Amino acid sequence: MLTRDFLRNADCKTAFGSIDESMLLTPEQRAASLSCTLARRPDNSPVWIFGYGSLMWNPVFDSEEARPATLHGYHRAFCLRLTSGRGTHAQPGRMLALRDGGKTTGLAFRLPEDKLLDELELLWKREMLTGCYRPTWCELDLDDGRKVTALVFIMDPSHPQYEADTDYQVIAPLIAQASGPLGTNAQYLFALEKELNNYGMRDDCMSELVKQVRLLLSVSPGFDVPGLS
Repeated sequence: MLTRDFLRNADCKTAFGSIDESMLLTPEQRAASLSCTLARRPDNSPVWIFGYGSLMWNPVFDSEEARPATLHGYHRAFCLRLTSGRGTHAQPGRMLALRDGGKTTGLAFRLPEDKLLDELELLWKREMLTGCYRPTWCELDLDDGRKVTALVFIMDPSHPQYEADTDYQVIAPLIAQASGPLGTNAQYLFALEKELNNYGMRDDCMSELVKQVRLLLSVSPGFDVPGLS
Protein backbone atom coordinates (compact mmCIF):
# COMPACT_ATOMS: atom_id res chain seq x y z
CA MET A 1 0.00 0.00 0.00
CA LEU A 2 1.23 3.50 -0.82
CA THR A 3 2.42 5.33 2.29
CA ARG A 4 4.15 8.62 3.00
CA ASP A 5 7.43 6.84 3.70
CA PHE A 6 7.15 4.81 0.48
CA LEU A 7 6.65 7.95 -1.59
CA ARG A 8 9.38 9.91 0.18
CA ASN A 9 11.95 7.16 -0.36
CA ALA A 10 10.76 5.79 -3.72
CA ASP A 11 13.11 5.74 -6.67
CA CYS A 12 10.71 6.79 -9.41
CA LYS A 13 12.62 4.77 -12.00
CA THR A 14 12.04 1.45 -10.23
CA ALA A 15 9.57 1.64 -7.31
CA PHE A 16 6.44 1.61 -9.47
CA GLY A 17 7.71 -0.86 -12.04
CA SER A 18 9.47 -0.29 -15.33
CA ILE A 19 8.70 3.20 -16.67
CA ASP A 20 9.97 4.40 -20.04
CA GLU A 21 12.59 6.97 -19.08
CA SER A 22 11.61 9.15 -22.03
CA MET A 23 8.26 9.74 -20.28
CA LEU A 24 9.50 9.93 -16.69
CA LEU A 25 9.68 13.46 -15.32
CA THR A 26 12.91 14.36 -13.55
CA PRO A 27 12.71 15.76 -10.00
CA GLU A 28 13.51 19.16 -11.49
CA GLN A 29 10.66 18.88 -13.99
CA ARG A 30 8.22 17.87 -11.26
CA ALA A 31 9.34 20.80 -9.14
CA ALA A 32 8.88 23.15 -12.10
CA SER A 33 5.40 21.77 -12.73
CA LEU A 34 4.43 22.31 -9.10
CA SER A 35 5.89 25.81 -9.07
CA CYS A 36 4.02 26.71 -12.25
CA THR A 37 0.77 25.36 -10.82
CA LEU A 38 1.15 27.30 -7.58
CA ALA A 39 1.92 30.44 -9.56
CA ARG A 40 -1.55 30.10 -11.09
CA ARG A 41 -3.21 29.80 -7.67
CA PRO A 42 -6.23 32.06 -8.15
CA ASP A 43 -6.26 33.66 -4.70
CA ASN A 44 -5.03 33.24 -1.15
CA SER A 45 -7.89 31.00 -0.09
CA PRO A 46 -7.09 27.50 1.26
CA VAL A 47 -5.78 24.94 -1.22
CA TRP A 48 -8.13 22.02 -1.77
CA ILE A 49 -7.37 18.80 -3.65
CA PHE A 50 -10.12 16.90 -5.50
CA GLY A 51 -9.90 13.13 -5.10
CA TYR A 52 -11.89 11.01 -7.54
CA GLY A 53 -9.90 7.75 -7.51
CA SER A 54 -7.38 6.33 -5.05
CA LEU A 55 -6.99 9.71 -3.36
CA MET A 56 -10.48 9.10 -1.96
CA TRP A 57 -9.46 6.09 0.14
CA ASN A 58 -5.73 6.65 0.50
CA PRO A 59 -4.86 10.33 0.10
CA VAL A 60 -1.47 9.94 1.90
CA PHE A 61 -1.16 13.73 2.28
CA ASP A 62 -2.32 15.42 5.49
CA SER A 63 -5.52 17.45 5.33
CA GLU A 64 -7.46 19.62 7.76
CA GLU A 65 -10.88 18.89 6.30
CA ALA A 66 -12.48 16.44 3.86
CA ARG A 67 -15.91 16.90 2.28
CA PRO A 68 -17.92 15.19 -0.48
CA ALA A 69 -17.79 17.44 -3.53
CA THR A 70 -18.97 17.72 -7.12
CA LEU A 71 -16.88 18.82 -10.07
CA HIS A 72 -18.77 20.03 -13.13
CA GLY A 73 -17.41 19.80 -16.66
CA TYR A 74 -15.47 16.53 -16.36
CA HIS A 75 -16.25 12.84 -15.98
CA ARG A 76 -14.34 9.73 -14.89
CA ALA A 77 -12.85 7.59 -17.66
CA PHE A 78 -10.36 4.73 -17.62
CA CYS A 79 -8.42 6.41 -20.41
CA LEU A 80 -4.82 6.13 -19.19
CA ARG A 81 -2.81 3.11 -20.34
CA LEU A 82 -1.31 1.56 -17.23
CA THR A 83 2.19 0.09 -17.65
CA SER A 84 3.48 0.56 -14.09
CA GLY A 85 2.07 0.38 -10.57
CA ARG A 86 -0.82 -1.98 -11.32
CA GLY A 87 0.18 -2.95 -14.84
CA THR A 88 3.22 -3.71 -16.98
CA HIS A 89 4.38 -3.08 -20.54
CA ALA A 90 3.68 -6.73 -21.32
CA GLN A 91 0.21 -6.69 -19.73
CA PRO A 92 -1.04 -3.09 -19.59
CA GLY A 93 -4.14 -2.16 -17.65
CA ARG A 94 -6.14 1.06 -17.49
CA MET A 95 -5.97 3.85 -14.92
CA LEU A 96 -8.63 6.37 -14.08
CA ALA A 97 -8.50 9.99 -15.20
CA LEU A 98 -10.90 12.82 -16.01
CA ARG A 99 -12.08 13.85 -19.46
CA ASP A 100 -14.18 16.76 -20.69
CA GLY A 101 -17.94 16.67 -20.19
CA GLY A 102 -20.44 15.71 -17.51
CA LYS A 103 -19.72 15.84 -13.79
CA THR A 104 -17.84 13.89 -11.12
CA THR A 105 -18.54 13.33 -7.45
CA GLY A 106 -15.60 12.72 -5.14
CA LEU A 107 -13.89 14.10 -2.03
CA ALA A 108 -12.33 17.51 -1.51
CA PHE A 109 -9.40 17.78 0.92
CA ARG A 110 -8.27 21.08 2.43
CA LEU A 111 -4.51 21.18 2.91
CA PRO A 112 -2.78 22.85 5.88
CA GLU A 113 -1.20 26.10 4.72
CA ASP A 114 1.82 25.73 7.01
CA LYS A 115 2.72 22.38 5.37
CA LEU A 116 1.40 23.14 1.90
CA LEU A 117 4.60 22.72 -0.10
CA ASP A 118 5.60 19.49 1.64
CA GLU A 119 2.20 17.92 1.03
CA LEU A 120 2.07 19.02 -2.60
CA GLU A 121 5.58 17.74 -3.30
CA LEU A 122 4.48 14.34 -2.03
CA LEU A 123 1.34 14.50 -4.18
CA TRP A 124 3.34 15.47 -7.29
CA LYS A 125 5.66 12.50 -6.82
CA ARG A 126 2.59 10.26 -6.76
CA GLU A 127 0.50 11.77 -9.55
CA MET A 128 3.03 13.41 -11.89
CA LEU A 129 5.57 10.68 -12.54
CA THR A 130 5.10 11.00 -16.29
CA GLY A 131 3.18 14.24 -16.58
CA CYS A 132 0.06 12.45 -17.82
CA TYR A 133 -2.24 14.85 -15.96
CA ARG A 134 -2.86 18.57 -16.29
CA PRO A 135 -3.09 19.98 -12.74
CA THR A 136 -5.95 22.47 -13.08
CA TRP A 137 -7.64 24.90 -10.69
CA CYS A 138 -11.37 24.19 -10.76
CA GLU A 139 -14.43 25.21 -8.77
CA LEU A 140 -16.05 22.51 -6.65
CA ASP A 141 -19.47 22.40 -5.00
CA LEU A 142 -19.10 20.98 -1.49
CA ASP A 143 -21.96 19.02 0.05
CA ASP A 144 -22.52 21.75 2.65
CA GLY A 145 -23.24 24.39 0.00
CA ARG A 146 -19.80 26.03 -0.13
CA LYS A 147 -17.95 26.64 -3.38
CA VAL A 148 -14.18 26.23 -3.23
CA THR A 149 -11.29 26.28 -5.68
CA ALA A 150 -9.39 23.00 -5.87
CA LEU A 151 -6.53 21.39 -7.71
CA VAL A 152 -7.80 18.67 -10.04
CA PHE A 153 -5.67 16.19 -12.00
CA ILE A 154 -7.18 16.05 -15.50
CA MET A 155 -6.00 13.75 -18.29
CA ASP A 156 -3.71 15.30 -20.87
CA PRO A 157 -5.07 13.90 -24.17
CA SER A 158 -1.73 14.62 -25.88
CA HIS A 159 0.12 12.25 -23.54
CA PRO A 160 1.40 9.09 -25.28
CA GLN A 161 -0.42 6.85 -22.80
CA TYR A 162 -3.82 8.43 -23.41
CA GLU A 163 -6.39 5.94 -24.75
CA ALA A 164 -9.54 7.28 -26.41
CA ASP A 165 -11.48 3.98 -26.43
CA THR A 166 -12.98 3.43 -22.98
CA ASP A 167 -15.79 1.06 -23.92
CA TYR A 168 -16.20 -1.45 -21.09
CA GLN A 169 -15.96 -4.35 -23.54
CA VAL A 170 -12.46 -3.16 -24.46
CA ILE A 171 -11.11 -2.24 -21.05
CA ALA A 172 -12.73 -4.86 -18.77
CA PRO A 173 -10.37 -7.66 -19.96
CA LEU A 174 -7.38 -5.35 -19.56
CA ILE A 175 -8.32 -4.43 -15.98
CA ALA A 176 -9.09 -8.06 -15.12
CA GLN A 177 -5.66 -9.26 -16.24
CA ALA A 178 -3.26 -6.45 -15.31
CA SER A 179 -1.10 -6.39 -12.17
CA GLY A 180 2.14 -4.83 -11.03
CA PRO A 181 4.24 -3.88 -7.98
CA LEU A 182 1.31 -2.10 -6.30
CA GLY A 183 -1.18 -4.94 -6.85
CA THR A 184 -3.85 -5.69 -9.42
CA ASN A 185 -5.78 -3.32 -11.61
CA ALA A 186 -9.02 -4.99 -10.47
CA GLN A 187 -8.22 -4.18 -6.83
CA TYR A 188 -8.20 -0.50 -7.77
CA LEU A 189 -11.53 -0.77 -9.58
CA PHE A 190 -13.23 -2.61 -6.71
CA ALA A 191 -11.83 -0.16 -4.14
CA LEU A 192 -13.28 2.73 -6.11
CA GLU A 193 -16.65 1.00 -6.32
CA LYS A 194 -16.61 0.43 -2.55
CA GLU A 195 -15.64 4.02 -1.76
CA LEU A 196 -18.34 5.48 -4.00
CA ASN A 197 -20.90 3.20 -2.36
CA ASN A 198 -19.72 4.29 1.10
CA TYR A 199 -20.62 7.88 0.23
CA GLY A 200 -23.78 7.06 -1.70
CA MET A 201 -22.19 8.32 -4.91
CA ARG A 202 -23.11 6.94 -8.31
CA ASP A 203 -21.00 7.04 -11.44
CA ASP A 204 -22.37 5.77 -14.73
CA CYS A 205 -18.91 4.81 -15.98
CA MET A 206 -18.57 2.23 -13.21
CA SER A 207 -21.53 -0.12 -13.01
CA GLU A 208 -21.20 -2.12 -16.24
CA LEU A 209 -17.41 -2.09 -16.07
CA VAL A 210 -17.37 -3.49 -12.52
CA LYS A 211 -19.94 -6.11 -13.51
CA GLN A 212 -17.86 -7.29 -16.47
CA VAL A 213 -14.59 -7.44 -14.53
CA ARG A 214 -16.27 -9.45 -11.78
CA LEU A 215 -17.60 -11.88 -14.37
CA LEU A 216 -14.17 -12.27 -15.94
CA LEU A 217 -12.63 -12.95 -12.53
CA SER A 218 -15.56 -14.98 -11.19
CA VAL A 219 -15.72 -12.62 -8.21
CA SER A 220 -19.01 -12.06 -6.42
CA PRO A 221 -20.36 -8.58 -5.56
CA GLY A 222 -19.11 -7.32 -2.21
CA PHE A 223 -15.86 -9.27 -2.44
CA ASP A 224 -13.25 -7.24 -0.56
CA VAL A 225 -9.81 -7.39 -2.13
CA PRO A 226 -6.85 -6.82 0.25
CA GLY A 227 -3.81 -4.72 -0.49
CA LEU A 228 -5.51 -1.60 -1.78
CA SER A 229 -3.46 1.55 -2.38
